[in-house]
Formats: sequence, structure tokens, C-alpha cells
Amino acid sequence: MSQMPRQAALPTCPSCAEPLEAADRFCGACGYDLSAVPPRPDDLPTLTMNRAPGGGVPPQGGQPMPPGVPLPPGVAPPPGAVPPPGVPLPPSAAPQVPAAGSVPPVPPTGPVPPGSPAPPAAPVPPPPVAPPPVASADGAAGVRFDRPAEPEEYPLQAPDPRLAAEAAAVVETGKVCVACRAGRVDDDGYCENCGHAQPRERDHMERESGPVAAVSDRGLRHHRNEDAFGIGHTTLPDGSPALVAIVCDGVSSATRPDDASLAASRAASESLLTALPQGVHPQQAMHDAIIAASHAVNALAEEPATALEQAPHQNAPACTLVGAVVTAGLLVVGWVGDSRVYWVPADRGSPPARLTEDDSWAAQMVAAGLMNEAEAYADERAHAITGWLGADAYELDPHTAAFKPDRPGAVVVCTDGLWNYAEAAEEMAEAVPLDAAVRPLHGARVLVGHALDGGGHDNVTVAVLPFPAPAQGAGSA
Repeated sequence: MSQMPRQAALPTCPSCAEPLEAADRFCGACGYDLSAVPPRPDDLPTLTMNRAPGGGVPPQGGQPMPPGVPLPPGVAPPPGAVPPPGVPLPPSAAPQVPAAGSVPPVPPTGPVPPGSPAPPAAPVPPPPVAPPPVASADGAAGVRFDRPAEPEEYPLQAPDPRLAAEAAAVVETGKVCVACRAGRVDDDGYCENCGHAQPRERDHMERESGPVAAVSDRGLRHHRNEDAFGIGHTTLPDGSPALVAIVCDGVSSATRPDDASLAASRAASESLLTALPQGVHPQQAMHDAIIAASHAVNALAEEPATALEQAPHQNAPACTLVGAVVTAGLLVVGWVGDSRVYWVPADRGSPPARLTEDDSWAAQMVAAGLMNEAEAYADERAHAITGWLGADAYELDPHTAAFKPDRPGAVVVCTDGLWNYAEAAEEMAEAVPLDAAVRPLHGARVLVGHALDGGGHDNVTVAVLPFPAPAQGAGSA
């Protein structure tokens, strides 16, 4: 059988044992850096450490003699060899131990006569035995690198005072990342340290102001919260209390709906809290507050941010508004759009009521007698609004109404994100907790949870006010 010619043995990679070429700097199979591996030294004779087999202790570099093999008479053992126990050495073969401080004889280096046997070479001392090398963690199998042992502990570098000052500034400003709790949150809403996106402030908001409370949530489907609210309490000129709640819903098809609802809620609530202590009638104060909110939303259309986002198919910033003012004996509501106010008496034996009428296509169909309420709100055009706050609104027609309930109860001011899941007044009354007038924040949380449990398709905002307005200092329990 013919055979392939045998190739000369090639060096192998210390990592994967693949053959290497002489000029290779990296292994072609695994990419191992061959320059980091020192050249393998030539094989040295095995050095016997400790005691030798048979009980003899040979000198360095010597080999023990096989046990039980006697030397012939007159024959000396090889240089450096150690006889087994019980075998005497000839006198000429006894090891010569130099005296202390003496120098061992050096053989002559002159010319050797022809035919004479070569003199024995002087014994060469073996190389010093190095301490066992430390195995490297990145070394290949069977390869040990001669590295010094690493210390158990490393000295820590002193902290940079600039970083400590920056961290202190982050804590003072309160803009700390919710993920790493150390980085500063940039203006774009991301942590400068770990890059984690921060939850937006308006995704979920809760607030109390005396005995009135409100909760707003982004919902489960929308990417942002376009609702906003404003609440407060004040005192009328006669010293009686007055509670205020404004809820706004941004029009999603318009530009900057979240800014529109925020501007309207702030303007309306501030207008009410300013006018009521001056003695303005609550119903007139509500009308003026809606006008002030309209002006605030109209001003957004003139800002550069709106011009940059404006597109041919978009409208100017717009929103709806609904509000309530509760005094010791009067309940005033005002609205533009399809957000609502419900009256829920504390005595659930009395009927609840819806106090507002929607500015919507469905409400117009019902008012005209063209459809009943169930048919109108089942239509896909039901939530198309016919009234809103914004620069492109047809005309501003604020609606206001005043009521004098004859019993205590709770007033619910909400966007369609809630009443879509409790449209009828009886359904809303079932969702409102029995102690909502005493614990308005708890009642608002329960109603927001009701909408989220129902699907949370829209932003949800709810404000709860007790009627009549309790005296100052009697807040929620």
C-alpha cells in the first residue's frame, strides 16, 4: 500500500492544537495571539526531586543505579551514579567531598595525545530550579505562563470630587434615574448614565386639594396622556367654602393635544380660584373661566412649536373642557365638548343624574329625534365632537348650568375615557364607592381602575368633589 510522504512536524497552536506555519502570528483556526506565548524551550532531562527510587539520594543531575545489580570488581560506577543500598563502592570510586572553602580541580585544557582516551568532561551544574510558575487563566491546556502571583487586594482609586459634586447636584434637583438611581435625566427623558427611558410625569397623576381630589392615567392603549386637570379650594366673601375642579381632554387629531389640555386646565382653574373670592357668582365665574381657557389654547397656535409640527392634514391645538364648582348649597357645571359631570347621591336609593350634554354627533342625532341614544352611540361617528376649544373652532359656545341638590352626595367630573365604561348615570353610580364623598382620592382611584379593568382604550381622568362643600379643615379622611 502506498503511503503519503510524511510531513515534518509543525508547531501547534497552544489554544486549539492546530498546526501552525513558521511565519504565523495568529492561529488560523481560533485566532489565538501567538505573540503572547513565549517560545517553547527545548526538553531538558528529567530532574529527580526529593528522594530517588530505591532510597538513594543522587547528586543533582545524577541517575540512581538499579537496585540489586552489583558492580564488577574494579569497575567504578558512572560519574554521578548512586549505588543501591548494601553495594560498597571501590576506594577509587568514593565521592570526593571538597573541603570547605576549597575550589574543585579544573581538568587540564592542553592538547590530548593521539590515541589517548578523552578525559572525562567536568560536571556541569544543572540550571537553578525556578519556583513553580503561576498558571494563567487565559492559557491553553498544558501551557503555563511564568507570571507573578496577583495580590489579593488592589488599592482603590480616590473618588473624583467632580463626580461627587455632580451626583450631589442630581440629588438636589430631584431628576434622578428610576433605573440606576444615580444618573441625571436629560431633557429628552433618558438617563445620561444608563440610557434608561424615564416614565413621563403625566402618565399617571394624583392630587388632593382639601376635600377635592383627581386622578389621571394614560390608559392601556395610548402612548401618552393627553388629559389634564386642575383642582383647588377657596373661600367665598361670606366665609363659606368653595371647591373647584376642571378636567380637559386633548383632541388627538389636532396638533399638541397634551399641551392644549394642560394650558386650558391651568387657565380655567386659576380664573375660578381668582374670581370666586372676589364675589363673582359661581356660574358667571365658570363662564369666564371657559373663555380664559379658550384664549390659552388659541395662543398655542401662534407658538413656533406648533408651526414646526403643523401639517396640511392637522388642526391647531384643541381640547374639550368640563368643570364643576361646589359651594355649601350650590353646584355649578360648565363644559365645551364631550367630557361629563355626574351627580351621585350618598343615599343610593335616590336616582343619580348626568348634568351635562355632549357636544357630539350622537347627541345631535338624539336631540333631533333621528336616533335613540343606544343607536346613536353605537354608530362609529358617535364621538365626533361638534364643540371644542381651539383656534379653528367654529364658534365658542360655553355651556353652564346651576343645580341645588337637596341631599349630600358626590360630584364626578370625568373624560370619556371613564364614561365609555359607565355611560348611563346608573352605571356610574354603581362604579362610585359608597364613601366617595368622604374619601375623594380613593373614589377617583377606584373609578380610574374601573376604566382600566374595562380595557383602558383611552386616557382616563376623574375628579371627585363632595356636596355640600365641607367647612374649612374638614378634608378627606
